Amino acid sequence: MSVLTVENVSHGFGARTILTEASFRLLKGEHVGLIGANGEGKSTFLNIITGQLTPDEGKVEWSNRVTVGYLDQHSVLTKGKTIRDVLREAFQNMFDLEAEMLGLYNEMGEATPEQVEKMMEEVGELQDMLDHGGFYMIDAKIEEVANGLGLGSIGLDRDVADLSGGQRTKVLLTKLLLQNPTILILDEPTNYLDFEHIEWLKKYLKNYENSFILVSHDIPFLNEVVNVIYHVENGVLTRYTGDYEQFQQMYAVRKSQENRAYERQQQEVERLEDFIARNKARVATRGMANSRQKRLDKMEILEKPREKPKPTFQFREARTPSRFIVEAKNLVLGYDEPLTKPVDITLERGQKVAIRGVNGLGKSTLLKTLLGHIQPVEGKVMLGDYLYPGYFEQESSRHNNNTAMEEVWEEFPGLTNFEVRAALARCGLTNEHITSQMMVLSGGESAKVRLCKLMLKDINWLVLDEPTNHLDLEAKAELKRALMEFKGTILLVSHEPDFYEDWVTAVWNVENWTTKIV
Repeated sequence: MSVLTVENVSHGFGARTILTEASFRLLKGEHVGLIGANGEGKSTFLNIITGQLTPDEGKVEWSNRVTVGYLDQHSVLTKGKTIRDVLREAFQNMFDLEAEMLGLYNEMGEATPEQVEKMMEEVGELQDMLDHGGFYMIDAKIEEVANGLGLGSIGLDRDVADLSGGQRTKVLLTKLLLQNPTILILDEPTNYLDFEHIEWLKKYLKNYENSFILVSHDIPFLNEVVNVIYHVENGVLTRYTGDYEQFQQMYAVRKSQENRAYERQQQEVERLEDFIARNKARVATRGMANSRQKRLDKMEILEKPREKPKPTFQFREARTPSRFIVEAKNLVLGYDEPLTKPVDITLERGQKVAIRGVNGLGKSTLLKTLLGHIQPVEGKVMLGDYLYPGYFEQESSRHNNNTAMEEVWEEFPGLTNFEVRAALARCGLTNEHITSQMMVLSGGESAKVRLCKLMLKDINWLVLDEPTNHLDLEAKAELKRALMEFKGTILLVSHEPDFYEDWVTAVWNVENWTTKIV
């Protein structure tokens, strides 16, 4: 039984087409992985099926009584509520039933025997619904899921206003799982979780009895929890049964067949055109030439299979700086209030350091403080000589009307049109991306534009804040190669040990410095 049917959905932004007659069906109990390269339309598709975006064409049809849970990181958590209060909201319908039942008990004191008898029937029905729904096990269920995602160690009676950004996301994810919707929609959930919590979520989703749609670039995680893959490429959704590894095998076979079919048809077209050219002028063979021309005219010409441009990243190295890149004494990070205890930090030339720790503990603040963009709460930061830093911020403005080309040109006005286009093309961006506004590019495409700007500078100190968050597998692997080759100093914030652990020289864990509860 299909719980969601999407038929011939097309959507675009301006002149740019994102989805073309895309169709999709989700069957009851299916665990779907939605995959594709950066900018192929995964987020657009999720926004369409959740009603946040109206498609240009096509229809989206949910089955009756379906409930959809979508992790919205922009949800507001109200100050004054505890974590437990927020998580209990997942069972609000049951608390409403309980309130209705208690109200009936209160009314019985003034009711007639006939009314009491009718009320008791209603109370019995409500009690059955609460028992069947596990109402009296709610707190145990909350503890189980909260502990699995790392909220137990924080304390469920803690005010949500005191939580870090990463902890708030965990609260929203926990609440979503407790709601147990008919369809769960998760967009890169592992971005906000530590290793042990990813393992817990992996087991939870493997045993999830309802359907879910998961977008993830974490292939080991994806591979273990999905049984259907939907691949979005060139605006088209294609369904594959099986896990990610099985998809890869089937996709390779399909691409090989498409290439062979295209090549065979091209050979046939050349043969027919050659025969027609040689024989159409001769009376004796004109009939055969016309016959072949008709065959050629009726032939449905296959499009050449499109290959996605592959990014090539390379950072230009500036002159050698002084031995010490940055030294900090009794450094306390924060804005209105301290985020850390006083710490001493030394970064030497040539070091490649990864900064780890759960979200909200001051990783981005540390980068901005060391670069001198913000002042520390306490302590002193001393920068070395001859520094040429290159800074990659975690997010760019959502309301940027510049095209990708204008974005680069604004910072490098001395470059020619050709040079700007060539630089963006090396980052894996097509002409369509280059002429699109930044605000309509996907997170991965936007990241490639910002990386492009970094690569046009002479740099001896790279400061990168979660550069892999939106990159697809190919771009991530290429960025890793480029960073390993870079001879300068690197300071990297990342939640992906697989990305950095085999090439960094040190790891700084901000959880050891924080004043917050982790």
